[in-house]
Amino acid sequence: MEKNSAIDSLEGPAIVNSSERLKGIDVFVAVAAAGSFAAAAERLNLTGSAVGKSIARLEARLSTRLFERTTRKLQLTDAGTAFHRVCLRVLEDIESAERVLASDTAEPSGRLRVDVPATFGRRQVMAWLMAFAADHPAVQLHVSFTDRFVDVVDDGIDVAVRIGGADTWPANLGHRFLGKERLIFCASPAYLERKGVPATLEDLLSSHDAITYGRADGTASPWLISQGAGPTERRAVDSRIVVGDGEAQLNAVVAGLGVAQLATWLAGDALRAGQLVPILPDYDLEGLPLHIVWPRSKRLLPKVDSLLGHLAEHLRVR
Repeated sequence: MEKNSAIDSLEGPAIVNSSERLKGIDVFVAVAAAGSFAAAAERLNLTGSAVGKSIARLEARLSTRLFERTTRKLQLTDAGTAFHRVCLRVLEDIESAERVLASDTAEPSGRLRVDVPATFGRRQVMAWLMAFAADHPAVQLHVSFTDRFVDVVDDGIDVAVRIGGADTWPANLGHRFLGKERLIFCASPAYLERKGVPATLEDLLSSHDAITYGRADGTASPWLISQGAGPTERRAVDSRIVVGDGEAQLNAVVAGLGVAQLATWLAGDALRAGQLVPILPDYDLEGLPLHIVWPRSKRLLPKVDSLLGHLAEHLRVR
């Protein structure tokens, strides 16, 4: 796109005073969203003429045409698209500033949408969400359980808990790292009494029954193999049982049907109860990272800010 001096000047020396710069921005954003002057006028409770004049004044001030006008449709020019991005950011900053002022006295309230991984959400997150709900009776929690990565902004999610994901994050998302899960090999005492305790990795791979996690595409997740500071290898194994649910996989291991590589947050209760026994501890390794994620535009809402602090305190992987 060709560089536009009017757009560039937004971050350069002031050519008009700041109050003048804000005039017409709300109308411009409304027209861009509505797709016509008439529809924007109706939303803003203005006349079509007033909207048209506001856009004309804005274009004159910027010395730039913001819309392509035809008899059939109204669309942003390249310069208009660039200016629109800036305007959305300005309006979002203003809204955030207002939330800061309101949050000094406001109690967390209203509908709060939270998305969590299915198994981790049931076993680890839900108890803390219930505690949060008990402490904040004006908050209406709406919790979804899914193992896919939802689009937090487009799906209207206020806070998401994620295991794994990309190393880079979109600019419109805030995120907080809560630690990494730990992966261990384990089996039930009854299984080990029947099949013997593997002494080496080769023994495990050649002589024992594997219970692996099933992916949505019908394949089985590999075992992750690493020893010491060496690189992690993804090793496909012949599975006796493939299970597409973490809790069901855990239950199959507790039932004595084989060996699995499980996250300690999933296997922890069974290990403490003696239902499972860790094996080959030299091959324990770090697993996926845990994050809480939120739209930056909602960070200062009291309900979101309170839940983020609550989860950050109680949900850390240790």
